[in-house]
Amino acid sequence: MSAPETKSPGFLSPVERFSEVLFGLIMTLSITGTLSVVSEGRQEVLATILGVLGCNIAWGIIDGVLYLMGAISDRGRGYKLYKFIQKTTEREKAHAVIAEAMPSIIAEHLSTDELEDMRRRITEIPEPPRRRLVSRQDIGGAVAVCFFVIFSCVPLIIPLLMIDDPRPALRLSNAVAIVMLFVGGYNYAKYSGLPKIWTGVVMVTLGAVMVGITIALGG
Repeated sequence: MSAPETKSPGFLSPVERFSEVLFGLIMTLSITGTLSVVSEGRQEVLATILGVLGCNIAWGIIDGVLYLMGAISDRGRGYKLYKFIQKTTEREKAHAVIAEAMPSIIAEHLSTDELEDMRRRITEIPEPPRRRLVSRQDIGGAVAVCFFVIFSCVPLIIPLLMIDDPRPALRLSNAVAIVMLFVGGYNYAKYSGLPKIWTGVVMVTLGAVMVGITIALGG
């Protein structure tokens, strides 16, 4: 069994990348899904493309800001847990905090002695220097989030730009979306330890359902 993938410094994890691409695809499909291949002319198609780009750029920026907020919150929580373990004299509470911060499948198999060894090691960590509110890695992650949301729509709008007839253009655009959803689900399964083929199929189905709900609710 191969080792699980981890998030490289300055980059998003595979799950985060796929989540942002999935969001961008849903936003794109919810707009192109309302395009009528029978009645719409070339000008309407171009207007749809501009709408897709504008929507994804706006939500890419919003998602980037939300990512920064989450990163600041996570760092603050980590520092708060560190200070609590440093100061508390109640070992059982410190053990509980350490176990809660770890994946449950690992935490539930740790003995009291192992938790105590972790607590002792944490208390020996020197006080870190004054923390920055935002780090370079945070900014890089936010830019990556924005990038994935915005550019996930590019493969879908290329057929609409290159093919004059809206009918085959839209069909090819939808086919590209299906392939992207499947590949994304396949890679998500590699990271999460799920069946790869079935996860890809489920992601295609899930994407179609979410797009349908978005369109039905006027999104």
